[in-house]
Amino acid sequence: MTITPSDGLPLPQRYGAIFTIIIGISMAVLDGAIANVALPTIASDLNASPASSIWVVNAYQIAIVISLLSFSFLGDMFGYRRVYQCGLVVFTLTSLFCALSDTLHLLTLARIAQGFGGAALMSVNTALIRLIYPQRQLGRGMGINSFIVAVSSAAGPTIAAAILSVASWQWLFLINVPLGIIALLFALRYLPANGVKSNMPKFDLPSAVMNALTFGLLITALSGFAQGQSLTLIGAEIVALLIVGFFFVRRQLALPVPLLPVDLLRIPLFSLSIGTSICSFCAQMLAMVSLPFFLQSVIGRSEVETGLLLTPWPLATMVMAPLAGYLIGRVHAGLLGTLGMGVMAVGLFALALLPAAPHDLDIIWRMVLCGAGFGLFQSPNNHTIITAAPRHRSGGASGMLGTARLLGQSTGAALVALMFNLFGQGGTHVALYTAGALATVAAIISGLRVTQPQTQA
Repeated sequence: MTITPSDGLPLPQRYGAIFTIIIGISMAVLDGAIANVALPTIASDLNASPASSIWVVNAYQIAIVISLLSFSFLGDMFGYRRVYQCGLVVFTLTSLFCALSDTLHLLTLARIAQGFGGAALMSVNTALIRLIYPQRQLGRGMGINSFIVAVSSAAGPTIAAAILSVASWQWLFLINVPLGIIALLFALRYLPANGVKSNMPKFDLPSAVMNALTFGLLITALSGFAQGQSLTLIGAEIVALLIVGFFFVRRQLALPVPLLPVDLLRIPLFSLSIGTSICSFCAQMLAMVSLPFFLQSVIGRSEVETGLLLTPWPLATMVMAPLAGYLIGRVHAGLLGTLGMGVMAVGLFALALLPAAPHDLDIIWRMVLCGAGFGLFQSPNNHTIITAAPRHRSGGASGMLGTARLLGQSTGAALVALMFNLFGQGGTHVALYTAGALATVAAIISGLRVTQPQTQA
């Protein structure tokens, strides 16, 4: 029987618990990008148009965004372990349904359900890490988590290409079934319980509905803009978003423990760290979405060459994330964040100033700077977001961390579409300059945290 850990888990159990977290978050993050490569094949197989097939990707992302905070709240109510285990069950079963879908409508519905499972995993994974690791080693745990998220995000297209080279698109989803079963067996045995407060407020259904509408309308408007939908429709979505969002925030301010943890935003260290997180992921997405178009369309590199030239970014992040985790507690997170975002900004501006006919090395060292800066920033920032919140509100803090990442990525992708609509092939340079500016803003905001005391786990 697992008891609530006072300061982390004993070593054999800790290894099993972190292995569970690694499998779960890897699957959830990977499935946000792994289907992109197969969209043309899926559209052809299911007799769907290319435009409608995009919903295979959008449905998953929207489901996560609209439910992430609700699952975080449920984690605080019923325990992070329980929510994570339920998430694994739902994610594994719906992955099987995705593989068995024979129409686009069925696949889209299965992806929505899979997104809810992924949201349950993402919503409490960092809260669980706070329970798994002793206080003195929490930085290491956050470094490993940042490492896994970075690798999964970057490796999606590569893993998809590898699977598709030997199997059909259905295996992109079927591969989750054995992995999910293994993760569930480990979760049942090794994940720690967290003490749930008996006086925790009940789940507020109106807040959950307004949360889903607010973030759903936001992502739908951003996606619609990126796909060139009617400005009238997008305008109507924005008006609805502002109205629902106003009443949503107003309701949250009146609740003792809100679904959207606006009360946590009153903690300066927490709100500053959330702001830097949104800016950093927006800058990352601006670069990672726009660069392939530049490398292939402007300087004539092949798809394989483009993939290889983008690889130094995640590789550098993989190297720096554990190192940054080691430095947590030794160097103020505000200083680490400022240094990391500063390095990333230099790399982004350097990419924007690439010569007309760059050599591979010209591109590689700039990509390394971006990835290293991002890796140095991310682990301490995630650590600060989680530890700035009270321990019994770790679920809410974990949900806000995931929401900040998804909002930053969605906004960055929409901004790339705007740049290409306005500037054509020159859109990549404008996107990179914008990304550099956002990284600079993130560095400045991170620097403001230096005046705040370090938090304890």
